[in-house]
Amino acid sequence: MKLLESTIQKITPQDGAARKLARMRLEQLTMPYWALGRLMDLAEDLVGMTGLLKPPVARKTVVTMAGDHGITREGVSKYPQEVTPQMVHNFVNGGAGINSLARLVGARVVVVDMGVAGDLGDLARDGKIISKRIAAGTGNFAHGPAMTRDEAVRSLEAGIEIALSLESSTDLFGTGDMGIGNTTSSSAIVSVFSGAPVADVTGRGTGIDDGQRFHKIETIEKAIALNRPDPQDPLDVLAKVGGFEIGGIAGLILGCASIRKPVLMDGFISTAGALIAARLSPPAGDYMIASHRSKEQGHRLALDCLGKNPLLDLDMRLGEGTGAALAMNLVEAAVRILTEVATFEEAAVSKADR
Repeated sequence: MKLLESTIQKITPQDGAARKLARMRLEQLTMPYWALGRLMDLAEDLVGMTGLLKPPVARKTVVTMAGDHGITREGVSKYPQEVTPQMVHNFVNGGAGINSLARLVGARVVVVDMGVAGDLGDLARDGKIISKRIAAGTGNFAHGPAMTRDEAVRSLEAGIEIALSLESSTDLFGTGDMGIGNTTSSSAIVSVFSGAPVADVTGRGTGIDDGQRFHKIETIEKAIALNRPDPQDPLDVLAKVGGFEIGGIAGLILGCASIRKPVLMDGFISTAGALIAARLSPPAGDYMIASHRSKEQGHRLALDCLGKNPLLDLDMRLGEGTGAALAMNLVEAAVRILTEVATFEEAAVSKADR
């Protein structure tokens, strides 16, 4: 708990004085007032996060957390659990969706084994992935807690350690996930924190049909009733119905906030992790950027709970960090607007009356 507690203590709100200076410059740029809309909002946010009028964002890293879920034994997913380690190998070989989009934006992909059921020891030994393995998948939370409270803390601290280890080589972080069954955990987390009915936050995940979705909803409802996660205790929620990779994502976000680094959240699973981070440390929300709105129906409500307006809405639902990668160029664009566009005075352009 020491690392978790010390990290939370270091997290402070955005730098208000720096934000004011950024706004003053943005208001004087050679264009109608706030003509680039949310890109200008984002530029102001980035200055507040970093405390710098020229926020560095060139060095980009997507951290893809992988973990398996015991709840898959209840038939809540279209794919078998074996897909998780197979996809980790695909990430390492550069053949996944996240690899393609990361190459496009010049980001590196760091894959972390948080608790994959398969053996990934060879990849870890060769330095192709990072092992922060808690266990070979979580417990089946349809029959008891997904993990112990100690394991929940360990997953959070593993994510913090990843953020701190990448601090010197990364300006802009993105979150990603891989784990069959993780939309089931995420739906449970969002339902508990929001108070919304499970049916309102549970989608089709890997592409399940209506009957399978009904079964998934019923399974989550029974699991919440059995475990009774306390919405006032984020660690309890993570332990009762969460996942190791979700804890890792939450910890990564807390770590980023503690070192004043912006972090782009990916989709539904990443936002479930972000909810845990925000409940543990409300100021951590100041460092989160919502990359996109997923097609997964619970994501809209999860973003609302965080008070975040996503940059993109493209009906994506892959995960892996794809949405975060795709939005990275928008973050870079926001900084360029702030730092490269001339003010009326610098360009000697007449200013319109207001």
